Amino acid sequence: MNTLGSISVIFDLDGTLVDSEPNYYEAGRQTLAEHGVTDFTWADHEGYVGISTQETVTDWKKRYGLRASVEELLADKNRRYLELVRGSTRAYPEMRKFVELLAGDGVPLAVASGSSREAIEATLAGAGLDGYLRTLVSADEVTHGKPAPDVFLEAARRLGAEPADCVVVEDAAPGAAAAHAAGMRCIAIPYVAAQADAPEFATAGLLVRGGQREFTARAAYDWLTGPARAS
Repeated sequence: MNTLGSISVIFDLDGTLVDSEPNYYEAGRQTLAEHGVTDFTWADHEGYVGISTQETVTDWKKRYGLRASVEELLADKNRRYLELVRGSTRAYPEMRKFVELLAGDGVPLAVASGSSREAIEATLAGAGLDGYLRTLVSADEVTHGKPAPDVFLEAARRLGAEPADCVVVEDAAPGAAAAHAAGMRCIAIPYVAAQADAPEFATAGLLVRGGQREFTARAAYDWLTGPARAS
């Protein structure tokens, strides 16, 4: 039984549920190196956190003047990422506890991500979260990726939930903006600490400024069951 009433929770995946950004960076670095770009840094990668893979490689093609098509770059990056994620995927411990708390209470749960569906499924399986999170929406399945609200609205539709009853859990500014645009409350856990003051995060109902190192399942759960529940 859902003891939180009508609340449903929609999770972003990368950098929120799992520490997959290092794998995305490495997949991107390898892909770009294969196409002659050898100076792609972690700082460069941080600029793409929260943006769909499709939009990322589209920007790469323009920024670096790559001859390969967007489709080729996308396939190459996804292939490399899947190889990496199948070998190593770590769920954030407190986030796993949060998922388990919510699932135990019967709260409807979903994942809405800018990753491909294949990557979402592989990541959740590798992290051992696939048993809890079965409603999945990829940016590939909607018209516009984050910061547009499409993925979250589609997740709510699949859960049979009203947007106003949904809470989004996000690590990136575009995702927080998408949650706000969807009319959903947001728990924001910035992956890049320096971005905690981004205006998009100001719309979050709960902002964990210190990111994953400060996030606790109990504090998030208490926020859901406290005064914010009626807001």
